[in-house]
Amino acid sequence: MASERAVRTLIQCDFDGTITQEDEAFLLLDAYADGDWRQVLAEHREGKITVGQFNSRAFAMVKRDKQMLVDFVRRTVKVRPGFAELGALCRRKGFRLVIVSNGLDFYIKEVLKDAGLEEVEVHAAQTWFEPRGVVVKYIGPDGCQLQDGFKEAYTRAFLSQGYRVIYVGNGPSDMPAARLAHCVFAIGELLTLCRETKLNCTPFSDLSDIVRGLEKAA
Repeated sequence: MASERAVRTLIQCDFDGTITQEDEAFLLLDAYADGDWRQVLAEHREGKITVGQFNSRAFAMVKRDKQMLVDFVRRTVKVRPGFAELGALCRRKGFRLVIVSNGLDFYIKEVLKDAGLEEVEVHAAQTWFEPRGVVVKYIGPDGCQLQDGFKEAYTRAFLSQGYRVIYVGNGPSDMPAARLAHCVFAIGELLTLCRETKLNCTPFSDLSDIVRGLEKAA
């Protein structure tokens, strides 16, 4: 029974601001966007446009090649301590570790590769590099394009497959998915929202805090 429970446990983890200490997409836009991408961000935060529309419009302002952006990420990324430990715990326990992020797939996969965790499953914005700018699309678990609710869609899919979902996140966009999860580890704005809405969660500072929490719960 213990083995069956372990196989059916899934850790759904956000990336920017959760696995990393800063939002790498915002750093890229600050460095390379040819336009006022923060005005587009303001429209998103005011609820005027979806996250898909925000990223499509903002990254269309980035007209640089992929390698330049990858090199920038490698220079600037700060991975939160404990990530390797979390990956090791999941391998040892048979937990399925999945990154579901509103960030972009190309830099997430590069960071995972550099961390020696390239086997980790990733669902994020798919990207294409074109002269007119970076093209960004969110593809949901059913294979259809989404403009919003990306993280929540994957949580619902994991739950429908019978998984016990443990959610790890840091921001407002994590809240809909966190509400569906069996257990939540939170930091930053997500932690504040959980406390304000009385959603039970465990705060963390480093990812090693999550490792210890999961070890105690096992």
